[in-house]
Amino acid sequence: MSENTEAAVLYETNSDLVVESLNLAVPGPTEVFVQMGAAGICHSDVHVISGQAKQIMPCVLGHEGAGRVTSVGEEVSRVIVGDHVVLSWLPYCKSCYHCVRGKTHLCKTFQTQVGNGTLMDGTCRFNNSSGPVRQLGSLGCWSESVVVPEECCVSVDKSIPFEIAALLGCAVTTGVGAVLNRAKVKKGETVVVIGAGGVGLSVIMGAKLQGASQIICIDQNKNTKKLAMELGATEFFIPANNQDAHNKIIVLTSVGADHVFEAVGKRALQSAAIDYCCSGGTVTFVGLDSEDATINLKTTAITRAEKTISGSIYGSACTDKDFLLYGEKFLDGDLPINLMVNRRYKLNEINIAINDMLEGKPGRGVIVFDN
Repeated sequence: MSENTEAAVLYETNSDLVVESLNLAVPGPTEVFVQMGAAGICHSDVHVISGQAKQIMPCVLGHEGAGRVTSVGEEVSRVIVGDHVVLSWLPYCKSCYHCVRGKTHLCKTFQTQVGNGTLMDGTCRFNNSSGPVRQLGSLGCWSESVVVPEECCVSVDKSIPFEIAALLGCAVTTGVGAVLNRAKVKKGETVVVIGAGGVGLSVIMGAKLQGASQIICIDQNKNTKKLAMELGATEFFIPANNQDAHNKIIVLTSVGADHVFEAVGKRALQSAAIDYCCSGGTVTFVGLDSEDATINLKTTAITRAEKTISGSIYGSACTDKDFLLYGEKFLDGDLPINLMVNRRYKLNEINIAINDMLEGKPGRGVIVFDN
């Protein structure tokens, strides 16, 4: 038994996605059938389209999504039919070296399958007349329905709208988690955020949640200022260059920021972030450059200033806990995620949605499904 689903498929790099009908197989013993409610449009998907991130094709893209469980395999224990779930592109095993130490975001158990775009048994559930179709991150959220591993499903409060729950699956958790889990920003500290995309805006929300005294946002797009300020930024500016940005930060903070978050994924900005940080401060790299990206470090200056340079993947989150926490914070009004969602599309508008993001339209665009 199987059914058909409309999905957005990438066949080759630097090309438009093709929205077409695919055959979707029934869930295996430890798999879950999800009718998608909403899916976000993220730059990481564009990295696949451009070839910056390698992916076997054809592949259904989309890794940030939420939906409703409609059937489950006979061995599934994490979710039940009717649950609303956020999908995670970084499933973990609970038993490896990192998992037993509470660092589930560093689990590598399923890395090969997720990287290859298959389910845990190494096979695909999407097919067309030419054969198997992969699903990005073992998810493939840009489809009306998906079959995913149960390890990728986290049940959340049904009162959270799907378009909000979807963003918990990547941008919000990546940004807010970097603030809470990795950098551990404290009340009264100063924060600089480089980049006001979905992740950078989520860093701003996290910094405000933690009570940062100053949240300085740097971006090249003037259209993002209003939203950044609404979400908690205290200052916003477009620098002429990195030195100009440094000078402005010193004027605003006197000594530099306690925390600097680079949320773009560009080497020049990662290097600049270290200069924006005060002595004893912390720099957190959140954005991803290409796999071979490197920067030069002034190690003696870093040692003398006791600066900490760190990376954060997926908000250093335990998704089973953090998806729930951030959802609760939204419902309590402490994380105004709804302000980020300002563009909604149907699946057949996926290429328009991608172009709108690349043109710099602020906030997050989401695909809204009829399910």
